[in-house]
Amino acid sequence: MRLLKHLFEKNQAWAEQVTQSDPDFFQRLSQIQAPKYLWIGCADSRVPANQIVGLDPGEVFVHRNVANLAVPTDINFLSVLAFAVNVLHIKHVIVCGHYGCGGVRAALSDSRNGVIDHWLEPVRQVYRSERAHIDAIRNSSDQVNALCEFNVCAQVEGIAHTTIVRDAWARGQDLAIHGWIYGLSDGLLRDLDVSRPRDAAP
Repeated sequence: MRLLKHLFEKNQAWAEQVTQSDPDFFQRLSQIQAPKYLWIGCADSRVPANQIVGLDPGEVFVHRNVANLAVPTDINFLSVLAFAVNVLHIKHVIVCGHYGCGGVRAALSDSRNGVIDHWLEPVRQVYRSERAHIDAIRNSSDQVNALCEFNVCAQVEGIAHTTIVRDAWARGQDLAIHGWIYGLSDGLLRDLDVSRPRDAAP
């Protein structure tokens, strides 16, 4: 007996719907991968990259993890970034966090959460850097949301300092890094105005 049968049924219905509206879609998709965007987002199931920006499969190269981190010692992240920049020649790296992020909330708490505590250390470092701003906020949910924003900004800055991006800029590659945040309560993206185009290379 096939497990998760309903998901296979949903897949078949989706594939049939796509084929009806565009008979050559999957044939084209199987021949080439040429996205313009690399999305670095949170693993949260409520933040699906393609749907949020209304793009089809094949249009966004996606890397997701808890709290949308771009850690310079994470070989998984670096491999994705290198492939996106050097092979796919994407034009935009988008770091997208979201308000109410559970990972960010965990980083702000004093409780122990197991192995995830090690992963979230970069978020704690951001908190320590911005502690005066965050602690001045009285509401705990607003504190989490402020740290969500600061965390996105820190990841943008970190990506701009990777050798992958600096080398791409040095050879004149058209590449920009952006910091966005997504509202779970309204489905809207907000630009945090920390974009780093090539002419703003560190």
